Amino acid sequence: MKKEKKVKEKKKRLPFRRSASNNLFALRAIGRASPIYLAVYLGSSVVYGLLDFLSGGYLLRRIVNELEAGTDIAIIMKGVAILGTICLLAYFYFSWFWNVPAPIQRKRVGAYVEKMLFKKSAQVELACYENPTFYDKYVRAMDEAYDRMIKVMQTLDNLIARVVALAANSILLFVIDPYLILFALFPLVLGIFRRLENIAKHDLEAGKKPITRRVSYVKRTFYLGEYAKEMRIGGMYVNMLRDLRETFRDFKKLTLKYGTRQAVFGYIQSIGLEVVTVLGATAYSVYRALGVGVANGGMSVGDCIVVLGSIGTISYCLNNLVQNFAEFGEHALFLEDIRYFLDYEPTIKDGDAPAPVDGGDVEVKDLCFRYEGSTTDTLHGVSFVWKKGERIALVGSNGSGKTTLVKLLLRLYDPISGAISIGGRDIRDFPVQGLRDCFSTVFQDFKMFSMTVKDNVLLRPSGDDEDGDVIEALKESGAYTKIGTFDKGIYTVLTREFDKKGENLSIGEQQKLSLARVFADKCPFVLLDEPSSALDPIAEYNMFESMMKATEGRSVIFISHRLSSAVLADRVILMDGGTVAEIGTHEELLAKGGKYAEMFHRQAENYLGQEVNFNG
Repeated sequence: MKKEKKVKEKKKRLPFRRSASNNLFALRAIGRASPIYLAVYLGSSVVYGLLDFLSGGYLLRRIVNELEAGTDIAIIMKGVAILGTICLLAYFYFSWFWNVPAPIQRKRVGAYVEKMLFKKSAQVELACYENPTFYDKYVRAMDEAYDRMIKVMQTLDNLIARVVALAANSILLFVIDPYLILFALFPLVLGIFRRLENIAKHDLEAGKKPITRRVSYVKRTFYLGEYAKEMRIGGMYVNMLRDLRETFRDFKKLTLKYGTRQAVFGYIQSIGLEVVTVLGATAYSVYRALGVGVANGGMSVGDCIVVLGSIGTISYCLNNLVQNFAEFGEHALFLEDIRYFLDYEPTIKDGDAPAPVDGGDVEVKDLCFRYEGSTTDTLHGVSFVWKKGERIALVGSNGSGKTTLVKLLLRLYDPISGAISIGGRDIRDFPVQGLRDCFSTVFQDFKMFSMTVKDNVLLRPSGDDEDGDVIEALKESGAYTKIGTFDKGIYTVLTREFDKKGENLSIGEQQKLSLARVFADKCPFVLLDEPSSALDPIAEYNMFESMMKATEGRSVIFISHRLSSAVLADRVILMDGGTVAEIGTHEELLAKGGKYAEMFHRQAENYLGQEVNFNG
């Protein structure tokens, strides 16, 4: 147990070099996004720090001492007026900057950071989303990136301001009485407690992430329409409320553990700062001013007034300097997750061969694949040739590996062994995105975006000259029957999440719209993973019949549980237990009388009754 605790403790701390590197990474990102914003933001700290010192302790001491020395009041007021004018001009400029250019520049920084994360997100392989450790880091990176980078800049800004104020006030105090510096330096000793407090804070925030995600999920099940029916037909809401109670208990336990630590370490710092530093220095200064006259080397009234103000400023600055450095350590811990995500090297890498934009024969040879964490292969020994222009129906029971095979064709995963080639060339030789652009793909769990119908069909930037193609694609998929009734036609926004005049489609209508993507796109390969599960058998058959006509000359693989659609394919591949069980034309497999024939006849009986006439 002790050994495990030590390992865990080490994970909470980063080496100084890595910690500094993480913080510099954040500053470089902000600097690349908006150099002017970073420069003015940090430069203002120096200006504010100097002006605060000059118009505060220094000016007060100078006025009191000048008055004691009998200096003409007009000379004193002239100096005050000059300093006041400088302050007015500086504060006016910064006030304008923070309210006009700064918000625009902050947006620029935010867009830069998001683009950086989204670009990496598009590169990482699908398996990363199924890895809990990686996914946790990914979520934290998305949640924390922009805010944490801005916090690094804010901490550096505070650090600069504190250093300027500390240097100016320390020099002034040292001139008045060198021993006062001892009181001011005491907050440095409290730095260890500040670090411990920040570690506890980091552990609390990290522990809250999975709890917060679980709470958000429970909330979604209550207000999202996709869960509404299941939540109402049974007692599932009771289970969700139970989960909500469990997350509260976990949160309470976490808060008691780390919140107590934060309270103790914070209390020690407060006592050290307020009692030892401020009250100690005050007592010493008053004693010097009252107990020993100026003539005997004591303090003047002006010096005493300055000390009472400056000692607090110095102590505050020193304490905050320690806090600033501790914050850099805290930022580095959070930025480590962001850098882990950004530095991740995808295992699915680009090749340099030209993408197969003209299609070709696809050979799947002895393909094996196993999902991470599984003890059994999802695919093993899968081999077949998909000829150019051939339409293949991929059938089989749930879990037989059909969808996994589609994902391997798209290189969403790479196989453990075996290979896939197009035109005699391994698909790993092609650029990943170039390869995927050669496929028109519709998944069973397709998604609709809260954008226009046109955007949802093309899934890419488009021009006005493509409106006709989109409308034709919608007609061929059967979706235009509904879309054509909308006032804005293909420029209608789907869902009302961001547009009160948006339209909601039924699942069947959404499925037809998703199929329009295939009709609108002229890629050489078409992959349809149960694209018609929400349609009735007759509508599905008609849809596939239209699809076969529209994809003439293109290579098509479609997955369907309704084997009546397989009649339209050139060949049928039956998957069973992660391998190819049967392969041939519909007629050949019926004549063979194997598992395919059994499944086909059973489905025909279920749909059409005993009077069905099997033409096959």
